[in-house]
Formats: sequence, structure tokens, C-alpha cells
Amino acid sequence: MSNYKKVLSGLIGLWFSFALVAGARHVFENNDNRIGVAVALAASAPILLFALWFGVSEKFRKLVLSLDPRILTFAQTWRVLGAVFVVLESFRLLPAVFAWPAGYGDIAIGLTAPFVAWKLTDPSHRGRFILWQVLGITDLVFAVGLGTTARLLNPGGATMAPMTMLPLSLVPTFLVPLFFIFHVISILQARAWRSAANVANVIDAPEYLRPGELRAQQAQ
Repeated sequence: MSNYKKVLSGLIGLWFSFALVAGARHVFENNDNRIGVAVALAASAPILLFALWFGVSEKFRKLVLSLDPRILTFAQTWRVLGAVFVVLESFRLLPAVFAWPAGYGDIAIGLTAPFVAWKLTDPSHRGRFILWQVLGITDLVFAVGLGTTARLLNPGGATMAPMTMLPLSLVPTFLVPLFFIFHVISILQARAWRSAANVANVIDAPEYLRPGELRAQQAQ
């Protein structure tokens, strides 16, 4: 399993390198008031690959379900950087129709991520934990939708061009799909917590199984 983790870490590193190099070579650059096809492909390909790999590989599924949901959730703290969208909009460098919902949505998720990671990552808070993850996914999907339709919603406003150039091109091509996958993994893990909690009650365990205990039980 440790070798498998190294392979996965290497793939993520290659993914980031591709997004960085492609951005530096202006592969994603688009001066129209939208995000182009290259960005859309770069954002969707990792998600589709993850879904396919998860569906066909038992080893990959076990690895994914063994990851710490607290770490995956806490990683969403980085989304407070969505404040950059709001700042750029104030200088008329991004359309408000995208920057405000995407920026403030990311800020809300980023600010609440530490609390969710340390207080709600538990079978007794399963419903609230999953709800927060769904809200995080909704924010990402909504932001991408607004980014691709900004020209239609506000034809005379600022363009989405900054989101197709470094460093912001890393947001749709690397960070958005990565955070989306983290949300999906966390939900997949949380779906098993209720059955694990029932097992704990049957054997008169003093408390619900924690995520780490659940992963150990699943590995047996």
C-alpha cells in the first residue's frame, strides 16, 4: 500500500507540473470572456480519471478509503485564497458575476474547513459533515459554471482572461479538480461511518468508531 501511495503522490506531482508548464507556455490563455476548451479539459480529465480508477481498481479504492478525512477536509482551508477573486474584481480585472459568488463561496468554505475537520469528522456528526462537503462541491461547480458563462451573463464586463494565465490558471486546472476529488473521497468515507457505528454499539464499544479506527477495521 505504501508503494501505491508513492505512485499516487507522483501522479499528483506530474499533474501539478503539467498545469504549471502548460500555463507558462500559455496553453490555457484565452482573451475571450470565458474559460476555453483547454482549461475545461485540464479541469475535467483528473476527475474522470479518478472516477474510472476508483471504479475498476480495488487497491485504489482501499487506498482512497484509507486516507484521513480530517486532512482532506483541512486542506480545503486553502480556499480562503478565493479572496483574490474579490480583490481583482474591485480593480475590474474579473467580472463581478463570477468573482463575488466564487470568491465569497470559497472564503466561507475555507474559513469553516478547520472546524469541520476537527469537530465534525465523526460518525455522530455524519449528516453535517456530508452536508458541508456537498456545499463545498456546489461552490466549485457553481464557480466553474459562472466562469464559463460570464460572457453571456455580462457581455460588457471584465473578461475571464486572468483565470487562464499563471498563477490563476492553476485554480481551474489543478486546485478545483483536486478539491473536488477531496470532497468526493470524504463523502465516500462518511457513508460508511453509520454501519461502523452500529458495529461499535453491537460489541458495546464505549464510543463510536473514529475515522482512523474505521480505516483499520476496513483494512482487516
